Amino acid sequence: MAEQASTYRANGDNGDKGNTEGEHNEWKHRAPYKVHDNDPNFHARYEASCHCGKVQYQLSREKPLDCKYCHCTTCQKLHGAPFQWAAIFHKEDINFTHGHHDLGWYESSEKTTVHKLPCKVSCAYCRTPIMDEGRNMILLFPTLINFKSPEDRKNFDPSCHMFYPRRILDINDGKPKWSGINKDSELIDDSPEQDKKRKREEDASEGTGQQS
Repeated sequence: MAEQASTYRANGDNGDKGNTEGEHNEWKHRAPYKVHDNDPNFHARYEASCHCGKVQYQLSREKPLDCKYCHCTTCQKLHGAPFQWAAIFHKEDINFTHGHHDLGWYESSEKTTVHKLPCKVSCAYCRTPIMDEGRNMILLFPTLINFKSPEDRKNFDPSCHMFYPRRILDINDGKPKWSGINKDSELIDDSPEQDKKRKREEDASEGTGQQS
């Protein structure tokens, strides 16, 4: 299923009423959807849920691989917000405790609701965005996490802004601000000087390597 489109309905029950057995439910046994009930190596660090509570999950990693603010117009429209706050995790870092049969999918490039990677995953009942599922990673939304302390919340501090020229509002937080995908685009003038200097040095080094 990782590379092929699934025909499972995105209507909140997928016709299985929560069952996990059978070939048509194979996707429920693969990351990020498989359940870690009997996995001694999965230690829940955080708990999260959608607005209505039908979809609930746990996270085992203390800190995400990275956190970012994304200002692209797709995120603005799909989240109904000025920007998206996203945290990157491995697919094995998540454990759904409720809601296998309460998920809906949306693939934005083809505007289809079949499960085709990369895709948007949401609660099929209250429509809360749950995550963006990529081919190798997942992007989760920290606003769904029930943080138990300020220290836990700080683990999810964003490292940068992406697609900042498309922003709805200015954010003067001293973080690097990229014109597109971070590290694959240009740092704009509002970024910290040390980050712009590092980017210039990296670009110069790459140019020297290509000439040699």
